[in-house]
Amino acid sequence: MTPDILLRFAYTIGIILLGLGAYWLVNQRLLSRAKSNLNSLLSPLPNKPVIVYFTTPDCAPCKTVQRPALEKLINLLGEKLHVVEIDATEHPDLAKTWGVMSVPTTFLLDSRGEARYVNNGVTRAEKLMEQLQTL
Repeated sequence: MTPDILLRFAYTIGIILLGLGAYWLVNQRLLSRAKSNLNSLLSPLPNKPVIVYFTTPDCAPCKTVQRPALEKLINLLGEKLHVVEIDATEHPDLAKTWGVMSVPTTFLLDSRGEARYVNNGVTRAEKLMEQLQTL
């Protein structure tokens, strides 16, 4: 009985690690796409951290959680932060180029324009602030 439980536990850990690895690979791919497509979005670079925020008009979490979180950061950081909001329905080619699969999606770029973080789904202001502090 015990070896069966240990085998199931090992399978479970293996599946979790595979899932985490796949998630990491997808995020790395999105970051590399963002780096290669930055010039199509920002020219010249603002020389400060940038949040690129993909949304749609009918995205409820975008309106109720993500946009207020971004507004909170803008109020806290003011001119030290640049936020670019992109409607993925108006610019589907841009969303596709950046690899956006769902909204909201936020990309955090450092002051040199290098994509450092990608957040798929709603991201709270506290997490965004932590990510900005590492830039």
